[in-house]
Amino acid sequence: MFTGGCLCGGVRYRVMGEMSDITLCHCSQCARTTGHIFASADCAADSLILEESRTLRWYRSSEKAERGFCSDCGGNLFWRKIDGDVIEVTAGTLDRPTGLRLKNHIYCASRSDYDEIQDQLPQYAAGAEAG
Repeated sequence: MFTGGCLCGGVRYRVMGEMSDITLCHCSQCARTTGHIFASADCAADSLILEESRTLRWYRSSEKAERGFCSDCGGNLFWRKIDGDVIEVTAGTLDRPTGLRLKNHIYCASRSDYDEIQDQLPQYAAGAEAG
């Protein structure tokens, strides 16, 4: 089981199942919502239990996806495809220790000019479905 939440505590959650290792997304939308890259681990949407959600808001960031954030502290918590069965949980909102490891980089073709990848993890120009 994994637990986590936002900075102010307005959103608290637990994941009652498996989580993937962490993907680092370098796309421009993630950069605008996080200030840099989006580090996330995915889980089955039905395994995410909201224990506190009074400040959780969803923003539809594209035709295909939406992002969950705290309306009080601004914490970026979740990403999901509309009507999808998987949810991405922002890795930094997980309570420590997580036991998770970095696994890859996605949308590397759209990363910012200052964003230098310095590890040997797999890199994909677009999404992880590329590999």
